[in-house]
Amino acid sequence: MAKDLNKESFDQAISKSKVSIVDFWAEWCMPCRMLEPVMEELEKELKGKIDFYRVNVDENPELAARFGIESIPTLFIFKEGKPVDEIIGFRQKRELESLISQYI
Repeated sequence: MAKDLNKESFDQAISKSKVSIVDFWAEWCMPCRMLEPVMEELEKELKGKIDFYRVNVDENPELAARFGIESIPTLFIFKEGKPVDEIIGFRQKRELESLISQYI
């Protein structure tokens, strides 16, 4: 399961990863809950290639504001610590695989 990040752990975790995906989500968000099993499958399949993280926007409003999160779920893809892509809303597994694969 993706590691939860907060404002204290975020920068260090992202800077260590060659490629990482951060899922900005909240408990009450139904599309976020629908995305969770998709992300868990991708995490298992891409182990060692991509690091998966989560940020609860209700618990970490500073991080949500820093990245301009206005809708959730929002996925940010980071490469070598820098944001390279943003995916907003629920997506099917195949579509996410296609979008993510270009960064591996």
